[in-house]
Amino acid sequence: MVESRVKYEYKNRVVFKYYFGLITVEDVAETWLTAIKKKLFPDDAVGFILDYRNAQFDIEPGRHIEIPEFFHQHPDVFYGKKIAIVTVRPKDVVYPMLIQVRDKGYKSMPFSTMEAAIDWVKA
Repeated sequence: MVESRVKYEYKNRVVFKYYFGLITVEDVAETWLTAIKKKLFPDDAVGFILDYRNAQFDIEPGRHIEIPEFFHQHPDVFYGKKIAIVTVRPKDVVYPMLIQVRDKGYKSMPFSTMEAAIDWVKA
């Protein structure tokens, strides 16, 4: 993945991760690993907002389970956190819903607006 297809921002104890273009399972894992190595997440962060409004999932059937498995493998980053996944296309909300059923140690939730996602993460 080209690093320019993902951008990070930190505001009010929330990490925002913006995606652009087609996104694969490998893209998700690689960008998280890069950010973890660079220590882009402050310890006081309460959660993450993953903004896929300018992206589309390109995930093969059944491979969505690799995303929550990745979260489980990195409890130092994700344990006790909220992960809001913002999408606008109906077909793209399927993956966040499938990921949500595998939540363990963190909470995830799909949203269609940034405002609702921010409110949920901060609550």
